[in-house]
Amino acid sequence: MPALRARGRLLRSQHRFAAVSLTPIMLYMMGFTLLPMVWAVVITLFRYSPTREGVFLGLGGGNPFVGLRNYLDIFSSSINGQLFRLSLKNTFIFALLVLPLNLAITLPLAVLIETVHHRLKTVFRTIYFLPTVTSLVAVSLVWGVIYNPTFGLLNLALRAVGLKGMPWLSDPKTTVLGIPLPMICLIVTYVWQDMGYNLVIFIAGLQGIPEVFHEAARVDGANSWQRFWHITVPLLRSTLTFVIVMTMLSSWQVFVIFYVMTRGGPGNLTRTLVLHIYETAFRHQEMGLAATVAMALFAIIMLTTLLQMRLLRREWEY
Repeated sequence: MPALRARGRLLRSQHRFAAVSLTPIMLYMMGFTLLPMVWAVVITLFRYSPTREGVFLGLGGGNPFVGLRNYLDIFSSSINGQLFRLSLKNTFIFALLVLPLNLAITLPLAVLIETVHHRLKTVFRTIYFLPTVTSLVAVSLVWGVIYNPTFGLLNLALRAVGLKGMPWLSDPKTTVLGIPLPMICLIVTYVWQDMGYNLVIFIAGLQGIPEVFHEAARVDGANSWQRFWHITVPLLRSTLTFVIVMTMLSSWQVFVIFYVMTRGGPGNLTRTLVLHIYETAFRHQEMGLAATVAMALFAIIMLTTLLQMRLLRREWEY
């Protein structure tokens, strides 16, 4: 019995310690995560702007209750609806192009880095990872200089070989396979900045593949391409799933490069959903409508992620 009482006191002490330790974290999460999410859902039901006076918590009065009208508005033929659909289209194009381009660069590059001498691996990893830890604002400004039509490095290089320079970020007419030139420039910038993260993930995945599989394939006469396609890629499926989901998530939410480099121009050709939310909320002061677009973006991201995980999941592990 004394042993049981001592054990009971120890468990109660552990429970109190856990409660005291977790309560501040839970309060922080509720105050800065849960409550803002609830507030965002609530104001989608109002025509809300902080510049107008309300009755309770800023709601009512000058910020009237509109029910589902904001949700219907983004799918209507109004200006808000047109801008929403255009932003959704641009974001979808951006994400759809970034994902395969990123994978096509980072996976082969990771395989190549793993084949070099071990003393050089760290050097290459550092070089390719540096853009990832660089501020996206700084990256956007540097690439803005590169794309500058007057003194940009890209146009200077073209003129040096006798070619004509181009307004890379402000040309509304030039397209490549139907994709506006400014959007392509932003995709190149984003992939350059983001690929170091996926490269490190792929290298970690490659290092986790037992060498015995490759040795067995060599004994059976498999060449480098066969080993890559039939051994490396299947055994990297978990890593590929993680990279695909995370890349798609981040590309749906890109804001900085679009805001710094083009502000959504020319002619809204590079206006994305997050930039549309920003413009609606802080430029036009329509927080309720902006929160509605944010809810739509949340639903799109959630459905996209669930679909990807459903399609890419596997029932086995090595």
